[in-house]
Amino acid sequence: MIDRVTATDPLELLEGVLARRRPDLVVPRRVVRPAAAGQTARASRGPTRGQARASWQRTSRGLYVPGDVDRSVPAQRVVEAAALLAGHSGAVTGWAALAWSGARWSTGRHADGSHRPVPLAVSTFDRRPQPGFAISAERLAPPTIEVVDGVRVTTAARSVAFEMRYAPSLVAALVVADMAAYDDLVSTEELAAYASQLNGWTGVGRLRDALALMDENSWSPQESEARYVWSVNAGLPRPLCNHPVFDLDGRHLGTPDLVDPEAGVVGEYDGGDHLTVARRRSDLRREHAFRSVGLEHVVLVAGMSVEERAGRLRAAYARAQGRDARARRWSTEPPRWWTSTTTVAARRTLVGAERDRLLAYRRAAA
Repeated sequence: MIDRVTATDPLELLEGVLARRRPDLVVPRRVVRPAAAGQTARASRGPTRGQARASWQRTSRGLYVPGDVDRSVPAQRVVEAAALLAGHSGAVTGWAALAWSGARWSTGRHADGSHRPVPLAVSTFDRRPQPGFAISAERLAPPTIEVVDGVRVTTAARSVAFEMRYAPSLVAALVVADMAAYDDLVSTEELAAYASQLNGWTGVGRLRDALALMDENSWSPQESEARYVWSVNAGLPRPLCNHPVFDLDGRHLGTPDLVDPEAGVVGEYDGGDHLTVARRRSDLRREHAFRSVGLEHVVLVAGMSVEERAGRLRAAYARAQGRDARARRWSTEPPRWWTSTTTVAARRTLVGAERDRLLAYRRAAA
């Protein structure tokens, strides 16, 4: 029997919203018979049964997109999931919901670059396996669903909690929480409030353990992992994340990745982007500025083992302990003119040019 598209057809409604808000994305279409009587204009643009095998890509049972659509884009994969859910009460969740809501670190890829399935939270649904999707039948309360640009997604707190509960390790769960806070999608307080409702849910212990380590001001997954090594693997006091450091006259010396203001130790993570001449020159200037006021500086480089990182950190603490307290010529207390951006709440108050200026580091990371 031929599917006829009406004004209330969910795929047509989704296509209408995306045409206005995200016109670069393509809503999957149903297989139709050519020149079917009474067929609407939209339906006639769908693939015929023969065409579907050749010039169209299958996204799920009975749904296709044109062959030139880039289906590796996370947002396109979310649209394909939304089309699969059309007519059902479920929602996109986990990494995909976060990506759709603006989480730039939610790429939908495993460490080896392969695609992760799009997680779908549903109550009643055809649960036969379909490539590219993962069905979760956990309880889905209406207050945890919202519509963003025409797509039903779970709220940030539920999406983050889902990812954290099913994360492969504690540090992976921590990275999920930190990076959701990076884009101000959820605060520690909001996530803790949601986690308090999940007694008995799968993975809730891991969620709560990671929540205790969460920091709202980590700027990259690598920084979160470095902080985990610092406080968990090395057993050292928990450092501040991207907290500004000033000299005693209130001049801003720099904002290190990690700093322990009591011990006087600054830690920086250097990835592959630090190998250019310009970046290396900038790094050396920062190191000199920190050392010149009595801070012990330690660098953690990409590719180092956990043991090597932990050893370097402990050695830096040992060196810092031998310094004369009178050589301490720095402070982490901001002067009155400084605008703090270290918390989700503080960043959410920023608007316009001030927001663009103070959060410019996000554009650099994109």
